[in-house]
Amino acid sequence: MIKFSNVSFAYDKNKILENISFTIEKGEFVAIVGRNGAGKTTLMKLFNGLLKPTSGNITIANLDTKQAKTSELAKHVGFLFQNPDRQICQNTVKDEIAFGLKCVLDDKNEIERRCKETIERFGFPADKDPFSMSRGERQKVALASIIALSPEILVLDEPTTGLDYKECMHIMNIIEELNQRGTTVIMVCHDMELVSDFAKRVMVIGEKGILEDDTCNKVMVNSSILKRASLAAPQIAELAIRLGNDFQGVLTIDEMTEKIESRCKA
Repeated sequence: MIKFSNVSFAYDKNKILENISFTIEKGEFVAIVGRNGAGKTTLMKLFNGLLKPTSGNITIANLDTKQAKTSELAKHVGFLFQNPDRQICQNTVKDEIAFGLKCVLDDKNEIERRCKETIERFGFPADKDPFSMSRGERQKVALASIIALSPEILVLDEPTTGLDYKECMHIMNIIEELNQRGTTVIMVCHDMELVSDFAKRVMVIGEKGILEDDTCNKVMVNSSILKRASLAAPQIAELAIRLGNDFQGVLTIDEMTEKIESRCKA
């Protein structure tokens, strides 16, 4: 479980987040959205102890982030930076994936097994230099190295940046599969279509706090909150609102198709 209690954070005297409180239970899939500069990335770094709260308390996996070492929190929280080049430090894909595993495991056979399994899952050439790859491919390598560690909490800052649609769906399906197995997923994402497809809960960040924290279905039709946060609802959600009450709560193409087909059969 993750618990924020009256948390504030400031860079010098510039307050970014003020008096925020929330709880995230094990196995949730939470999207964090908001305009640029709202404090989303700052919030993400508070999840794994890279930043410490100016005031208030954060508890993650029964650890107080003010007291716990970042290395201890890293055993529970896997963190994906927005820029993969801040994360990658090895000369081959296999070495990059093995690097984190060697920090937490002594069993060479288990390290080898997880490396092989992860490389096959993502479809990487094991000996390729990550820095010769495209930005999107490097993003996938960084994510793969985190997933190989099997953290109980995944904190993802724009995990699909630089990916085309096919790559994006591949990555998101892997993340969704992990979530279905019990991994808690917390994801910053600017793509509201993607949020509506995968997240079950959405936190809207703005004005130094949380503007809204509710189910994805409710947030996506809350036009006043989305406007305050300079966000636009997914096109399907906007279309559903225009079509009236029979389409209330429809957020995705699949849901819209199913609704139309059921009406045609009626």
